Amino acid sequence: MPPARPSGSAPVPLRKPPQVLMIKKEEEVAAEAPPTPAASSPAAAPVRPPSFPPADGTRFDMDGLEGLTMADLLGPATDRRGGSTSRGSAAAAAEAAPGAASRQARTVDDFDFDEEAFLAALDENAPVGTTGEVVKGVVIGMESDGVYVDIGGKAPGFMPKSECGLGVITNLKERFPKGLPIEVLVTREQNADGMVTISARALALRHSWEKVRQLEKEGKVVQVKVSGFNRGGVTCDLEGLRGFIPRSQLNEGENHEALVGQTLGVAFLEVNAETRKLVLSEKRAASAARFATLEVGQLVEGHVASIKPYGYFIDLGGVSGLLHHSCITGGVLRDLREAFQQGEHIKALVTAIDPARGRIALNTALLEGPAGELLIAKETVMAEAEDRAHRARSLLRQQEQDAG
Repeated sequence: MPPARPSGSAPVPLRKPPQVLMIKKEEEVAAEAPPTPAASSPAAAPVRPPSFPPADGTRFDMDGLEGLTMADLLGPATDRRGGSTSRGSAAAAAEAAPGAASRQARTVDDFDFDEEAFLAALDENAPVGTTGEVVKGVVIGMESDGVYVDIGGKAPGFMPKSECGLGVITNLKERFPKGLPIEVLVTREQNADGMVTISARALALRHSWEKVRQLEKEGKVVQVKVSGFNRGGVTCDLEGLRGFIPRSQLNEGENHEALVGQTLGVAFLEVNAETRKLVLSEKRAASAARFATLEVGQLVEGHVASIKPYGYFIDLGGVSGLLHHSCITGGVLRDLREAFQQGEHIKALVTAIDPARGRIALNTALLEGPAGELLIAKETVMAEAEDRAHRARSLLRQQEQDAG
């Protein structure tokens, strides 16, 4: 029940909401409008009563906004940008002034920019370690399945237990104590957490293949221990790599099962890190040992094993050397048989050695006095070969210096 009005006071009119007043006005306008003709009459067009939008003063209280400018509404420049700007006060005032004719363009100098700090931030967040890269680090912790190594990234590198080295490692804590500096190979780039996968085993294998290639290049004979056998031959270990010796390359190939546990001297037949093939030969080791006794400028003896259109193959005792037709004599040689016959004993100088390819280059023309002497006085040249070899070696060294 509404409260009673005091007696003797003038009645207070009730104020209706603006929306109710607006609706009331529209209803009154619609009531005063003439009636709409029937829709069936084609000549009469429907007439829509005019609509008057409510005034701003009706919907909003605009009295409190009189006399304010846009700059007053937006506030000072420092408030809008959350702090003081790096531009001068004159430029800021010109921009804030309403109706300014032009605005000054921003340049890099208008901002606080530290190039060194920016580059340092880039370096700090740059990814560390790409696949195949060798990195150095320090052991910082371990789990039962691997070791954590600080390699300078935003997250440590993880080395699985199976990648901690060649062979079987039973005690990780003893093998990799905290603070141990190590060198590893990145095998997988960083994941979403910034961690990379690293391997000491892969790096050791890389070094092993490099060492084996060098041994092959030098034509070395190496000692290996036979660790197993199969139908085709025997297996062995060399620098942490698994090698294979075919039965045809064994001195006792018919009884190769009995070789397990024995140590053999072998030479290299094939070294291929990409296909992981390491093929060795016990039989070639004898020729490789002979190669080790040879040097450029050395006088050697042998016999003509075969005659080819391009020269002679000379058997030097376990290895063969090539006496090319251009190195036989300084004279005109119309037929190879004018100089030597097959099976004939000769002396020649070693001019080049390639142990990896099993090649030895020989020369008899350097033993001549006048050009073509070998064709007319072969016995004299062969008899004086030792003395003539000293002069020939001096000539070889001079040729090497000129070529170098």
